[in-house]
Amino acid sequence: MTTVPDLYAKRVEAGRLQPDEAQRVALPAFERIRAELADPPKRGLFRKAPEPPKGLYLWGGVGRGKSMLMDLFVETLNVPARRTHFHSFMQEIQSEMHRLRKEGVEDPIKPIAKAVADSAKVLAFDEMQITDITDAMIVGRLFEQLFNAGTVVVTTSNRLPDDLYKDGLNRQLFLPFIDLIKDKLEVRELASKTDHRQHRLAGAQVYFTPANAQSREKIDEIWEELTHGIEETLTLHVKGREVELPRYRNAMARASFFDLCGRALGPADYLALADAVRVLVMEDIPRLSRHNFNEAKRFVTLIDALYEARVRLIATAAAEPESLYVEGAGSFEFERTASRLREMQAADWPGEKD
Repeated sequence: MTTVPDLYAKRVEAGRLQPDEAQRVALPAFERIRAELADPPKRGLFRKAPEPPKGLYLWGGVGRGKSMLMDLFVETLNVPARRTHFHSFMQEIQSEMHRLRKEGVEDPIKPIAKAVADSAKVLAFDEMQITDITDAMIVGRLFEQLFNAGTVVVTTSNRLPDDLYKDGLNRQLFLPFIDLIKDKLEVRELASKTDHRQHRLAGAQVYFTPANAQSREKIDEIWEELTHGIEETLTLHVKGREVELPRYRNAMARASFFDLCGRALGPADYLALADAVRVLVMEDIPRLSRHNFNEAKRFVTLIDALYEARVRLIATAAAEPESLYVEGAGSFEFERTASRLREMQAADWPGEKD
């Protein structure tokens, strides 16, 4: 049997993790849940089933190690667990609700919650946040059903429970979910002073040219270090459209220039992308000209969105920023984009916005 603190200590000793006192302080909260799940109280002959362990809501700034601690916790479990991004989970729920309603099911929440609870004893979510009114209106009933079924929820978030769906439409209908979270989950802050994600990239090369095999190898090394080889697909729903990030992990995404600029995406799509990620790895940016003018316009819009959102960009490109777009309509306007690309390579990016 491996405990969460034991696994953390082994990773530190092996050099895979940098020791962090705030992370160490958070380990007992995970270990409490693991231990209770591994050795649950026995049910008496005339007594009701024992209550499941209280879950955990771990919040704090980006890059503090919340997702890493979640990975360690899930790795030590001896019960069925599902580890997923909260946004992806809620998209699945909405899709399943739509399917069941088409089949004539009046209240799809109950069968959906039962199916989820039957498949996993523990739900481990990354980045709980509510921005969609549809999610806000169904999440309370869904999680009430999950808790009633004995499901243990462990989640990370960048904000306090009281700040979820802040300023959202009809927020008063959402407030009971916040009370439910506080009742069923232990709320803990991971108050580390170190942004480990940016620490890994501080001073590192993040723009590689030309976009060849050597550059790709370096990008692969960075991606492996950031994700530890664990990734998933994230689909953003924007005004009825789907924007797919083919490789995603803990607010970090990896996609090609064609994935993001070769399709008919617009400002709303790029704003949603910039809101969803803190690090974007973008590969194979080509030279731009009148021959790929539409792609160039989208690229400019994307960089503007990433810049304003202070997203860390790691890229491979056919040329240095100033040489990407040197002729054709729009080349003069591209100078601002080139300047931003250069600024985003700085060791202290992203700093505070002026």
